[in-house]
Amino acid sequence: MSYYVGIDIGSATTKVALMNDEEILGHKVVLTGVHCEETALEALDALLQQLSLTFDDMSCVTSTGYGRRLVKFANSTISEISANVKGALWYGANSGGQVRTIINIGGQDSKVIAVDDQGVTKNFAMNDKCAAGTGRFLETLARILEINVTDLGPISLEADVPIRINSTCAVFAESEIISLIARKKQKSEIIAGAHYAIAKRLSRMAKRVGAADQIFFDGGPALNSGLIKALEDELATDIYVPPSVPQVTTAVGAALIARDERQKERA
Repeated sequence: MSYYVGIDIGSATTKVALMNDEEILGHKVVLTGVHCEETALEALDALLQQLSLTFDDMSCVTSTGYGRRLVKFANSTISEISANVKGALWYGANSGGQVRTIINIGGQDSKVIAVDDQGVTKNFAMNDKCAAGTGRFLETLARILEINVTDLGPISLEADVPIRINSTCAVFAESEIISLIARKKQKSEIIAGAHYAIAKRLSRMAKRVGAADQIFFDGGPALNSGLIKALEDELATDIYVPPSVPQVTTAVGAALIARDERQKERA
């Protein structure tokens, strides 16, 4: 039996996915920390122990993400765009749909990727210059409101009318949110307003790249039910979120690419 590993080194978390020739066997998500390679190796070791495997059992390890070149034990590297597309198409095929647009929100950037009916990337837009519309902004929002980031979605769904957040810059938006709190505005309405502000930004990016159905949403913020609703309202369509752990999609894509590389070598 052959085994393949995909490692996605993100700014906030590191994701590891492991598969055989046919299916994903397991995954692990940990905080990236300062030492990327050590973090990735520790996460992989934990996953291997969980599956009663050893590093020597691995046929290929492919790394991706902003820290991909720091993983010296990887056999190959791949861009996060390519890995994200590969993983999204795999999940989409298993759900019975054809993914045409991918929205990915990471810790410090957000991306919208358009693919054609053959699964080839046509265009993409990335916001990596500002924290607005990223996981970091959502973490800041939760900190200001003194709640857990996992509670943002459920609380926002309680809002009657989302409060309009005018600032598109994360720094100015933070000041605006603090001002709304001082004016005794409801937390649910503030959070819902922040979600719609993010959704509007991503909607504009989606229009630039020529987004089309089916739209696939992944990354840690894809666990946020309130943000999903805001995106569906702004894009006027249903959004598919991969089950269980949407933040491992890119790591899964890297594992699939690792498998394809080895299978080509054997052919």
